[in-house]
This record gives sequence, C-alpha cells and structure tokens, in this order.
Amino acid sequence: MSGYTFTLLPAIDILEGRCVRLLKGDYAAKTEYSENPVEVAKTWCEQGAKFLHVVDLDGAKDGHGVNRDVIGEIVKLAAGYGAQVEVGGGIRTTDAIAAWLRRGVSRVVLGTASRNVEQMSAWVDEFGSERLVAGLDGRDGKLAVDGWIEQTNTSIVELAAQLHDVGVQHALVTDVEKDGTLSGANLALADAVQQVGLGAIASGGIRDEEDVVAALKAGLSGAVVGKSLYDGQLDLAHTIIRLRQEGALC
Repeated sequence: MSGYTFTLLPAIDILEGRCVRLLKGDYAAKTEYSENPVEVAKTWCEQGAKFLHVVDLDGAKDGHGVNRDVIGEIVKLAAGYGAQVEVGGGIRTTDAIAAWLRRGVSRVVLGTASRNVEQMSAWVDEFGSERLVAGLDGRDGKLAVDGWIEQTNTSIVELAAQLHDVGVQHALVTDVEKDGTLSGANLALADAVQQVGLGAIASGGIRDEEDVVAALKAGLSGAVVGKSLYDGQLDLAHTIIRLRQEGALC
C-alpha cells in the first residue's frame, strides 16, 4: 500500500462557540469538551494532524453559518502548522461556499445541498472538484439532512453515483446511528460509495486506532475521528505514526 493517500481528520464540532460531540446527531445529547475550539485545533495540529474536519453545528441546523469567526481563527492557526481545514454545516449557497474559500478553507462539505445534483454540477464547474465534499450522511443507507434532523428516502449510494457523474470527487460518509457511539464505523457503506467512483471518507463510530487502520486497508480515502479522540481511546500522534508504517500518507 506504499504511497496510498489516506487522510486522517480530527473532528472539531462547534455548538454555541464550544467544542462538543453529539450522540447520533442528537442536539439534546451533547458532551462539551472545551470552551475554546481554537485551543483544541492547536492540540491536534501539534500532534501531527494535517487536515481538520470542522463542523458548524448551529449552522447545520439553522441553514447558514453561525460560528464563522471562531472557525476563521482555526483556519489561521492550522495554516501556521501547515494543516488544512474542511468546513461543513449550513453551507447551501454559492455565496456561502465562496465566503468560506475566501477565509482560507481548503474544502467545504455540502450535506443538505448535495441532494441537488444539478446545483452540485454547477458548483464543481465554478469552484473545482477538489474544493467540494458531498456530505452523504444518513440512517439505513438513506440520506439525512438539515443537521440530520430530517430523514429522507434518498439512497446514499444512488446519490453518490449521480454526483460522481457530474464531477464530484470527494464524499464524507456518516452512518448517523453510529456517530458518537464508539461502535465501529460503517465501512461497508463508505466502501459502497467509493465503489461508484467517489473518494470516500468514513465518519461516525470509529473506536480506536485499529478502526482507522481498517478504513485504510478497506481502500477508503480517509477517516474522521471524533469521540474516540476526545475520550482518549485513540492517540492521534501514535495513530499517524501507525498509518505511515502501513504506507499511508496522512
């Protein structure tokens, strides 16, 4: 697997300006880890993270950016460590995408907006496929939107195939029922998305270093780590060393 590109992304989920984790996407079931998300970002960068996954949870629910200033500070800090940032949560318009990219964000994650394949095609043409990530999150293989509050009947894999056809390259794949549970990621769902041609990043439920390595060996493009990192079940620096030993460039 030498030379295989695999990205490990520590998650920084922001609600009301604080770093939290939700259980299965439930805003009422949150655990607060820090009042200062920027300091959290510094910790992960100092441990070797090269790409941060930042979510504006207020924005995901309200449909527009809410925690812009603190996320902007994270972007500036990460740049000082040579790290990149992808941002998701409430990004649903051309202006919103452009605004985040102007702030120095490397990629934007489009969840609710990803249902509109025609619009996604236009955004690929305008911003480039490397700057966009389709957030394909859901339950039982069906897409969930509006901060995972609304459950649709849209097949995640079928939508992934349509998005691939219009030039989308990256997908973040989250099984909402596993998110925050430490029960293991749904690698089968992520692999099904990757099989249609998208680079799939597994998210939700990753327990430890072995789960991350399993995502690598499954041929996925990356993994997002959240609760396992914050609860101390995954050592970020050690996991990065392990991935490099396995031949990943993370």
